[in-house]
Amino acid sequence: MSRPESASSAATQPRQPISRRRVDTVLSRSVAGFGVVFGLQALLLVLPQYGLGQPVWSALAVGAVYGSLLLSLLCSTIRRFVIGAHRLVAGVYLMALVTWPFFLADPTTPQQGDHWLYLLTTVATASAAIGLSVRGALVYLLVVPFIYGIIRATPAGGGGPWELGLFNAVYAVILGGAVLVIITMTRAASSSVDDAQGTALDRYSHAVRQHATEVERVQVDSIVHDSVLTTFLSAARAESPQEKQLAAAMATNAMRHLEEAALATPDDGSTVRFRQVAERIVGAARGMAVPFTVRVRSLDTRIVPSPQAEALYSAAVQAMINSMQHAGGPEVRRWLRVSGVQGGAIEIEVGDAGTGFDLEQVPGERLGVRRSIVERMANAGGRADVRSAPGRGTVVHLHWPVVSMIGGSASGAPVEERKAES
Repeated sequence: MSRPESASSAATQPRQPISRRRVDTVLSRSVAGFGVVFGLQALLLVLPQYGLGQPVWSALAVGAVYGSLLLSLLCSTIRRFVIGAHRLVAGVYLMALVTWPFFLADPTTPQQGDHWLYLLTTVATASAAIGLSVRGALVYLLVVPFIYGIIRATPAGGGGPWELGLFNAVYAVILGGAVLVIITMTRAASSSVDDAQGTALDRYSHAVRQHATEVERVQVDSIVHDSVLTTFLSAARAESPQEKQLAAAMATNAMRHLEEAALATPDDGSTVRFRQVAERIVGAARGMAVPFTVRVRSLDTRIVPSPQAEALYSAAVQAMINSMQHAGGPEVRRWLRVSGVQGGAIEIEVGDAGTGFDLEQVPGERLGVRRSIVERMANAGGRADVRSAPGRGTVVHLHWPVVSMIGGSASGAPVEERKAES
């Protein structure tokens, strides 16, 4: 029986030159990086103008604006909470802008020249383009620069001519609009590439699976003809004890051949998208008789070999069925988490806060956990960890692929017996 190698499967997956996730990463890091650079340039105006505002407002405004810029750079670097960080930059800038005229240290002394916030207008509109929808970013782009233009024309903002305020606003809109167009068009192009690649992969996978199905049908037909039918004929003609014993041995061999054929997964090279696998698992969770809290994250365009995808789906569904049957009634809290992690790996967690069980006391004839989950994941080049204790619930963690592990290979990994978190 052939067994797919997890390392080779992960290594042979094509590396995409472009994808929506990579484009979003590049855009968010670029905007955050340029935001910090513009912020450093604005310090040339922050220091001389710091005393123009009330001390509390000045400290809060400067700290909040520059803190949000650094936070967006950090989140974009680690690729966590990126959207929220850029929304924070846009929101903090807007709050600082609209409160600026109300917290002048001396209202009788107008602001001379452009305020330091004006140098960060394009940074704020670019962050809005990352964190908001296209419509929301467009509204932000058209409203925020003109708020500055209006304030600039008031005595608190310097009392400049309205033409100067309008010029500043239009200039900021043009720069921010260029950034918004670039971000929107780049995202749209990368999404089109993702869709085209997904369609091509689906068609290729369908053709390969059709071929594999035909090959498998021929193999099953040969097994049935060579083993099963021959065994039936021998059993029907058996009269002496020796002939009956021979027929029994042939039946045992035929059953073994059929079992091996059922467990063997042909490595036909077909693939499916991770998003499709996740959608199947989530659909199965929503179809259960008891409710599951579902959380899905990082569904990028990575692809998974079809046999491994089927193993992930079957193991996750079996874990949910076990929870439904043994954890308790519908009032028990149950959850499903599906996520993609860096390096191309996939993690699935099925857990409950139900009755739990002692792994050491599970009878050998009970195959639900050992065969349907643990061995299935091991055969697919992954790993299944089962954590449970009486009265403390059960958590089944599926991870694929497993390239190297401590204390055993990926195909023969033991079940970790640890107490579930309460």
